[in-house]
Amino acid sequence: MKKKLPKLRSDAAAEAFVAEADLTQYDLSDMVPMQFEMKPKNKSVNLRLPAQLLAAVQQRAKQAGIPYQRYIRMALERALQAPKS
Repeated sequence: MKKKLPKLRSDAAAEAFVAEADLTQYDLSDMVPMQFEMKPKNKSVNLRLPAQLLAAVQQRAKQAGIPYQRYIRMALERALQAPKS
């Protein structure tokens, strides 16, 4: 049986753990892929939405654990990656 990952309270603790631990000994089945944003954002968009739609987007973003503006940006990126119909 594989070990559970420990709770790490800081970035420094996480870096030390990854540097020293053999990750093959840990259960990583609950891991969720993360996408890091490295590109600078140099343009902005002003978008008017119905209050209900914005509330729904904010709720979904909260469930995903990300800011709602990033959630909207990711949804736009997914829509552009989808095959043309």
